Amino acid sequence: GAENSKTIDTQINQYNCHFCLEMARPLLRSLWSTTRKSLSSSYCSHPSAPLKPYVSARATGFTRAFSAAPAAAAMAAAPSGALDPSQLRNVAVIAHVDHGKTTLMDRLLRQCGAEIPHERALDSISLERERGITIASKVTSISWKENELNMVDTPGHADFGGEVERVVGMVEGAILVVDAGEGPLAQTKFVLAKALKYGLRPILLLNKVDRPAVSEERCDEVESLVFDLFANLGASEEQLDFPVLYASAKEGWASSTFTKNPPDDVKNMSQLLDAIIRHVPPPTATLDAPFQMLVSMMERDFYLGRILTGRISSGSIRVGDRVHGLRKTDSRVEKIEEGKVLKLMKKKGTSMVLVDNAGAGDIISMAGLTSPSIGHTVANVEVMTALPTVELDPPTISMTFGVNDSSLAGRDGSHLTGGRIGDRLVAEAETNLAINVIPGLSDSYEVQGRGELQLGILIENMRREGFELSVSPPKVMYKIESGEKLEPIEEVTIEVNEEHVGLVMEALSHRRAEVTDMGP
Repeated sequence: GAENSKTIDTQINQYNCHFCLEMARPLLRSLWSTTRKSLSSSYCSHPSAPLKPYVSARATGFTRAFSAAPAAAAMAAAPSGALDPSQLRNVAVIAHVDHGKTTLMDRLLRQCGAEIPHERALDSISLERERGITIASKVTSISWKENELNMVDTPGHADFGGEVERVVGMVEGAILVVDAGEGPLAQTKFVLAKALKYGLRPILLLNKVDRPAVSEERCDEVESLVFDLFANLGASEEQLDFPVLYASAKEGWASSTFTKNPPDDVKNMSQLLDAIIRHVPPPTATLDAPFQMLVSMMERDFYLGRILTGRISSGSIRVGDRVHGLRKTDSRVEKIEEGKVLKLMKKKGTSMVLVDNAGAGDIISMAGLTSPSIGHTVANVEVMTALPTVELDPPTISMTFGVNDSSLAGRDGSHLTGGRIGDRLVAEAETNLAINVIPGLSDSYEVQGRGELQLGILIENMRREGFELSVSPPKVMYKIESGEKLEPIEEVTIEVNEEHVGLVMEALSHRRAEVTDMGP
């Protein structure tokens, strides 16, 4: 009413913005009526900012002091000043599915004083909590003995291997978690191969040693199996010299010596945190060079737009700096977009905090650019060199997504057209590089991925978002090399009683399988 209008006019006069009041008044009335919150006093540097469809970008540089999750739920102020790279450690937690990665992350966060509202605190996607699996990689930061540890939790399923591949370039070390009862399994080999390929320094953590069936002899056996796996994957001498720790992530402790129940004064994660500081090298980056960052993760926020996350390769960045996005093609480097850094954010524990600046070696999230995506470089405007990207494995299966043309169409969902389905699939491919989307005929799209679980998660997410669509059965993808048709192959480990070995061998021979190893 009149009182609100008077308050709005008073607020307008308090802002030092160069766009005209005729444009500002209806904008502020709209914001006031929808949010009932005050606006920030950010300086608007463009006198003729055009109106845009997103609330946060209606006037260039005109920002608000609040936002929606995940960008800034109760954001706190972080200490100012970029850290020296020697105080940083960037570490990924990798393992086979259900070997204890996410539980370990919970215990590390608690050890460093973070508030954990529930188990599997980093699994923020609803399907992750429902199914008890990690689907997307997450980055968080913890402090330990004057050092900053950027920890990356990765999925364990082979279908989500693309999440592992795109984060190995952000870290210098990896904690390889192995179930002491099960030993190294198929996905253990996959994630370890990626870590060794990019020169990461590993730490072996034998988890679940508190189980009754796990003995010290069993741990020695698993350690030997892991060492053989390292050697078979071509690990360097430095990588073969990995420390071994014994842990129960469920109980919240890790030890450098085998034990099933450590004393209360060391029944925590301090020995693992100390091992990270000792054995994982700090980033080899310099603060003096121009700013460069490779985008490894991307998410969308309604108010802030694209939030780009990556490790700063060189230099430092402050809020308000001018940067541009670069894309590397076969022959040259293309400039995608130039803009100003509006927000710098960093995940601390389970909360996102705003920071004023960040330096080389740190993992940071930024908002302000609308075009760069995963694999692109964000750099100082004077830099025209794109950083090398991580090579991803190709997809192995495909499915065709199309419009629901059945007699029951329109009863369950609200997004029915091929255009809406295509926009959603393209948006998914931007944030998930392991998925390829190829437009087909009659509003259909070929979606290529790593496995049925990965595509099934995508279908379920779209269903919950109100999409109706038709889906074809999955098809194995083939490729032609030198005129020869090739298909994907996989490595299979089968454990059976001795009397059934012949039947298994006969069944596998029909699939043209080759036996690489057989033993008790």
